[in-house]
Amino acid sequence: MTTRVPVAVHAGDPLLHAGVTAQLRPRPEVDVLKLDEHEKAQVSLVVVDRVDDEAVLLLRRLQRTPSTRTGLIVGEFGQNALRIVIECGVSAVLRRVEAEQDRVVGLITALVRGESVLPGDMLSRLLDHVGRLQRSSADAQGFNLSTLTAREVEVLRLISEGFDTGEIAGKMSYSERTVKNILHEVTTRLQLRNRAHAVGHVMRQGLI
Repeated sequence: MTTRVPVAVHAGDPLLHAGVTAQLRPRPEVDVLKLDEHEKAQVSLVVVDRVDDEAVLLLRRLQRTPSTRTGLIVGEFGQNALRIVIECGVSAVLRRVEAEQDRVVGLITALVRGESVLPGDMLSRLLDHVGRLQRSSADAQGFNLSTLTAREVEVLRLISEGFDTGEIAGKMSYSERTVKNILHEVTTRLQLRNRAHAVGHVMRQGLI
């Protein structure tokens, strides 16, 4: 990336804030903002022990700033927490035990690219949850999934297998921009929120 990503760190306590800030400040990819600069953030990084009421209030407040994408680093992640954070507009989740420097920076840069980041087990839970919701709403909204092209189905299949945009582009001999355009077309046409939402939907329809 040619420019540094302005990042606002929101932590559950001063120790967490200091630790994450110390990780990020040396990195050339990011610019850690001071408290009075948070309105300039392109990415808001929330670091908490668990998704409690206080964390949810913070996430909902950040959700009201559509120009900022939100990532979450969390210690304990309960069964219902995934649904809650997705509803709060969180696009990427990383467990604290896995939050070493490169992975945190990778999460931030993925958010800037418009991508979602979830651990494998969380993605499976999300796809299952989205599928249950969308299976019932598909008929009501009149989605015609048979209109998906072969390349759209193939892109979604590769996403479901864990490949990122660059890897999919290489496998299909497309540019990354083409892959992103395909995903945008699918999510727009089917009125879905993001790539995980799209994958969950077509999996439940038996297309992949």
